[in-house]
Amino acid sequence: MTTQPTHDNRYEDVEILGMIGTADASEIRPATGPVIDPDYTARFAKAHEDGGFDRILIGYGAGWSEGTQVAAYAAAQTERLGLLVAHRPGVVHPTLAARTFATLDHFSQGRVALNIVSGGTDTEQRREGDYLSKDERYARTDEYLGILRRLWDQPGPHSFDGDFYRFEGLNPAVRPYRERHLELFFGGSSPAAYRVGSKRADTYMLWGEPLAETGEQIATVTEQAAAVARARPRISVSFRPILGRTDAEAWERAHGILGSLNAAPVERDRPQNSGSLRLLAAAEKSDLHDRCLWTPTASAVGGGGNSTALVGSPETVAAALLDYVEIGVNTVLIRGYDPLPDAVDYGRNLLPLVRQELAHRIAVNA
Repeated sequence: MTTQPTHDNRYEDVEILGMIGTADASEIRPATGPVIDPDYTARFAKAHEDGGFDRILIGYGAGWSEGTQVAAYAAAQTERLGLLVAHRPGVVHPTLAARTFATLDHFSQGRVALNIVSGGTDTEQRREGDYLSKDERYARTDEYLGILRRLWDQPGPHSFDGDFYRFEGLNPAVRPYRERHLELFFGGSSPAAYRVGSKRADTYMLWGEPLAETGEQIATVTEQAAAVARARPRISVSFRPILGRTDAEAWERAHGILGSLNAAPVERDRPQNSGSLRLLAAAEKSDLHDRCLWTPTASAVGGGGNSTALVGSPETVAAALLDYVEIGVNTVLIRGYDPLPDAVDYGRNLLPLVRQELAHRIAVNA
């Protein structure tokens, strides 16, 4: 099933995102140095800016480096690169979150967006003292995001008395830079996630499933948004491209990466979140989908994170990314198993091909 985008300018507004960390590590590269390496973090951010990425994601984990601090440091090392900061509702009060991100938006001169992570597993949530059920977490997220939007978009004073939060007479002195719309990215593949994300998100984030399944999710988000009288949010899909100079070279590298993943298996519980379960279901159907979507990497890590690969030459992977644009994807997030070298490679060899073909399609459809 495919869904045409509601945006007429499907080729003009495509964004390409990367992801940075604070140390040289990945599923196949165990960290050997400090948890926070400022020099590496700076080089990683600059590689994305130099490579033509639109934004970088700074991820979230209960034991990870704090994302707003990482984003502030990355902003100081770059000039135009957008900063997509993952944020978990429930860890801090929304009044503090509103001014934290508005302040960061001023210091970065309007480069901030939030990636809202409601929480995928009870175990991870409890590491930070959150004992709500999954449905309760999404209900809290709905309330939380409504508060953020009011505090950012409307003059105060504000008072609120909800199911999860209560405050009185808040008159924020700081709102987003030049009163711009501070964007909310949102991920999830459960019914509760679709309801909340379709209602609140500017961009709805999905993991890299086959085209048919991605189209089904786009249709669901479209329907849920229409139910609350909204246009469909933009759609983002995440992949792990594995490039080679030729398709054959890329596949040789891909099997080497899979061997590294399988050589050091980690004990994992069956995932609770729907997104991971969907990746595992796709992997059970076939190792290879569509043009070059490869799923054994997802199976090797138990479906965690964005773990499906696009394997091939830059030309093959660029064509695969554009297949997703054709069914309604506006944003693609790509990151590698060799994080910094892959970011450089994408910037040099993959992104120019994608941009060139987008420009061609704009000209043809003008």
